[in-house]
Amino acid sequence: MSKRFAFIGVLIMIACCWTACKDDVANTGQSVLTPEDEIIVLVDTFSFRSMVDSCDAIISQADSFLLGEIETDYGVLRASILTQMACPEGYAYPADFHVDSIDSICLFMYYSSWEGDANSPLAINAYMIDKKTFSYSGTYPTDLNIDDYCTRSKSVLTNHRIVVASEKLDSIQGSDGTYLPMVRMRVNDDFMTYFGSITSFDDQDSFNDKFKGLLIETSFGSSTVLNISDIALGVFYRFRYNKGGRDTIVHDMKAFYANSEIRTVNHLHYEDKAALIAALQNDSDTYNYIIAPAGAYTRLSFPMEKMEDAIWSKLVSSETGDSLKRPYVNKAEVRVHVENKFTGSGSEKTRNDWLQPANYMLLIREQSMQRFFKNKELPSDTCALLGQLTQGVDSVGDAIYYYSYDLSDFLTNQLRQEANDSILDMLLVPVTIGTSTTSSTTVVSSVKQQQTMSATKIKSAKNGMELEIVYSGF
Repeated sequence: MSKRFAFIGVLIMIACCWTACKDDVANTGQSVLTPEDEIIVLVDTFSFRSMVDSCDAIISQADSFLLGEIETDYGVLRASILTQMACPEGYAYPADFHVDSIDSICLFMYYSSWEGDANSPLAINAYMIDKKTFSYSGTYPTDLNIDDYCTRSKSVLTNHRIVVASEKLDSIQGSDGTYLPMVRMRVNDDFMTYFGSITSFDDQDSFNDKFKGLLIETSFGSSTVLNISDIALGVFYRFRYNKGGRDTIVHDMKAFYANSEIRTVNHLHYEDKAALIAALQNDSDTYNYIIAPAGAYTRLSFPMEKMEDAIWSKLVSSETGDSLKRPYVNKAEVRVHVENKFTGSGSEKTRNDWLQPANYMLLIREQSMQRFFKNKELPSDTCALLGQLTQGVDSVGDAIYYYSYDLSDFLTNQLRQEANDSILDMLLVPVTIGTSTTSSTTVVSSVKQQQTMSATKIKSAKNGMELEIVYSGF
């Protein structure tokens, strides 16, 4: 029993000692550190500027393409398509094939969705590209001059094809039972004779010499834009062959696709764009706007020199003026608040609902933007940050929408540069992303400037955006 009481006594003594000195534990490390070794943690808040800026054009590299004309609260957009067709290399028609073997040639376009009035008609027309065509390895802006490629001398269609998006007259049923909207347009006899005379398919370059491609555009309609997912030319023909000693007529079809093996360029034009941008800039003290495709971006201008001076001044020796610490930004979040959000659905959609906020928004250093998209780079902490439209709740439980960007690594890298610009300009750019999955991990594999339609209205920097930086020195 004496050993037991002795052990309890020791525990009581340890507890008393711990109680007496626990208030000093938090400062134990500080007391043995020299000023040079001490870790400093500080907080500063900085204001910055935001402004709407025009985007003249983007590099056309979309997986789907816009076709049509639409008037929204953000101006009138006209969209046309210039496309080559893939050569079926090594293909040969039957031995007895000739132009008279062709029953018809049809231009097919499949659309995955549309923006605007689902019941408003639009007229589609198509012309042969007859001046020059595209290089597969080239890059082409969405504001290229169509007249450099096509004279529009004569339509290749038998007549204008009138389309109403919601009717889906030519739709086909997929394997899952859903219908894929399609537009089927028959070409005229002159084009059928010309295209049907091309029977040699050695390689894409020689095929492009014979057939440079098609310009597809609309001639009237100002309320609907189709999101075109696939384009093809179908040659329907017949031939004879001997089966069991009897001549048999067989009907077949050969398709020429606008696929990833060739170039397709979306031409985009905003009517009176300068006036639109000026009107949006007049609202910059309250709201900013990001309009896709190739409409308007918002520039965020951060006072880099001011931030650098404020942070470094607190990491130097008051006696010698020399730097004691290397800066490390622990937290620097910019939250971009979205003010427009979709509330209707189906037939309840109004004109204000046609353009929705972008699902993904890139915050990118302005001077790096052209290189980033031309070289097909991915987001990095030193150049571009990817934000996704996120839903949250405010202090009273109402839904809010925003994009969030963690600038901590970005600013740490900037602060350690020998020289910085006085102002750091970054752009908010709407993008679409591709993903890949490996070992159950999904990663971003591609980032492209958005070529589908969206409009994002955000609070301006003067209307409630600040940058709070938590930083340390060690």
